Amino acid sequence: MKQNNGPSWLRHMDFSVVAVLPVLVASVLGQIATTPNLAPWYAGLAKPAFNPPNGIFPPVWAALYLLMAFAAWRLARLAPSPARRLALGLFFAQLALNAAWSWMFFAAHSPLLGLVNIVPQFLLVLATIAATARVDRPAALALAPLAAWVGFASVLNYSIWALNP
Repeated sequence: MKQNNGPSWLRHMDFSVVAVLPVLVASVLGQIATTPNLAPWYAGLAKPAFNPPNGIFPPVWAALYLLMAFAAWRLARLAPSPARRLALGLFFAQLALNAAWSWMFFAAHSPLLGLVNIVPQFLLVLATIAATARVDRPAALALAPLAAWVGFASVLNYSIWALNP
């Protein structure tokens, strides 16, 4: 990213756009794939006893996307370096898989495709946290809830796949 020599608030605005826009796009893409498939398809699937109520997902994801945007913003405002580039690259790779999961699971009506996505997505989230921790600890900590949730979602996705052969 080209260095902005303008006022400090303008530089922070540039970093905010770099951080927030991709996260917002991922969120909207996920919603487009998910919402029309909640009923009757998802509602009709057998689910494990630990499946949260549908109302839990929107606030959890809103918080996770805010934390992701915060982490990306912190990374974007660091001085360019190979470590920063790696952390941002991993961040955007996991974000792409995050957006694709909704299309694979919900839009394609395929818990198996969702599972094919979510396992590498979980590993990428962990790799993102490790790479981010090398350059910005608060950004890495902001991604920890994402790892916990995607880990839980992986088990949930597997269980739904196993219950719906």
